[in-house]
Amino acid sequence: MSSVVPTYHQRVAKEKRDLIVAAATALFLELGYDRTSLARIAERSGVSRATLFKQFPTKAALFDAIVTESWSAADEGEPPPAGNIVDGLSAMGRRYAELLGRAQMTDLFRIVIAELPRFPELADAQFSHGKMPYFESVRSYLLAEHEAGTVRIEDVDLAATQFLGMISNYVFWPTLLVPGWEVSAERVAQVVDEAVRTIAARYAATGPGASTND
Repeated sequence: MSSVVPTYHQRVAKEKRDLIVAAATALFLELGYDRTSLARIAERSGVSRATLFKQFPTKAALFDAIVTESWSAADEGEPPPAGNIVDGLSAMGRRYAELLGRAQMTDLFRIVIAELPRFPELADAQFSHGKMPYFESVRSYLLAEHEAGTVRIEDVDLAATQFLGMISNYVFWPTLLVPGWEVSAERVAQVVDEAVRTIAARYAATGPGASTND
């Protein structure tokens, strides 16, 4: 019996947290970050102010939670093991495309862009808590492949940027600018596959793409 009670309370707490995050995201988009109060968020989400303040004592903490949840991957785990650059980047590329395809990711970027002039700290939160950790996971994976001799990459920061950019430039950024922009699952798979093949060819340990500098 004792093991059931904590599980129930944890489930209820998560349900309320999800309601709060969803309400906050909607209100930030509707009214702007500055004009949205925690009291209004509590009212929209249907939870008490005490419950909201207990989980999120400040609006900044709530925004950080939105960033973290938007970037959380369903299949989070350790980066792929080094040894096969195609398999490894394919897994990471699919995960990245799935993250960018979430509706809440588009909402998050719209909030940050709209509020950037007055609240630059929102962009800092988005970068440090969201994009940068994922970038670092790709960077670390490429460095591991380089050290294993699978590829030769002198600038892993640049290579990680190139890889993620090839995916986001087609899958994500147009959604902010082009009304009705949609990319089919088949097209997403093709975009990821082409990005993987491009990086693998460019940084191959042997052949035309190999570096000549030690």
